[in-house]
Amino acid sequence: MSTVAAQPVLLVGISGPSSSGKTTLARLLRDTFPSTFILHLDDFYLTDADIPIKDGFQDWDCVESLNLSDLRSALSYIKAHGKSPPNLVSQEDQNSVGEHGVSQETIQNLRKEVEQLTKDYAWKTPICIVDGFLLFAESMPDIREMFDVRLFLRTTYETAKRRREARSGYVTLEGFWQDPPGYVDKIVWPNYVKDHRFLYEKRDVHQNLDEDICDRLRIHGMPKEGEEDMTKCLQWAIEVLEKEIQANRT
Repeated sequence: MSTVAAQPVLLVGISGPSSSGKTTLARLLRDTFPSTFILHLDDFYLTDADIPIKDGFQDWDCVESLNLSDLRSALSYIKAHGKSPPNLVSQEDQNSVGEHGVSQETIQNLRKEVEQLTKDYAWKTPICIVDGFLLFAESMPDIREMFDVRLFLRTTYETAKRRREARSGYVTLEGFWQDPPGYVDKIVWPNYVKDHRFLYEKRDVHQNLDEDICDRLRIHGMPKEGEEDMTKCLQWAIEVLEKEIQANRT
């Protein structure tokens, strides 16, 4: 039986707007693929006091709110060693995610499918999934290029606003953050548009993803039917990863 090329890890990035299902998908993939661990971009925020202020709000949704040096170091360590840095303790894992709607039967069936595939291709390489809202941002090409597989989720403004405003808040390095009224409209969505419109036709996030640009950047865009259906989103992501496993056999 053929085997895959030796490599310490398969580094998978899941990005997209706030509340598009990134963390939910990451956790479901971890439940499906063997030897899989998660890194969260949210674990690389600056301290609460150092988050920049915009229009009277702390702006947790901009590049300047992140410790990019620590993020690069962590990703480099993972690519070299196939595991998380020993000193990295996740705060994001303390934050809950909403009900995903994927049945246990579906998860079990997908897990069996993945187990058979990894057995057939003797896949033993660990998988690291990184989820974060800015992994593929136009201003961070060096971060984007570190990922072997790039999955981009999308959702509508209305859905993002509804989901984000339904959240109770977020555990931070030094406490707890709760969005103030108007935060999505003034901070979250405008930042998403600014950082990701380059991926869309006519630079309009309400249009389709630009296939030429996404192909050039090796970004896999989630099919539209996955936007409100996490089962379909999970099936799509698994198909992408299965193709990666098949393509990397020797």
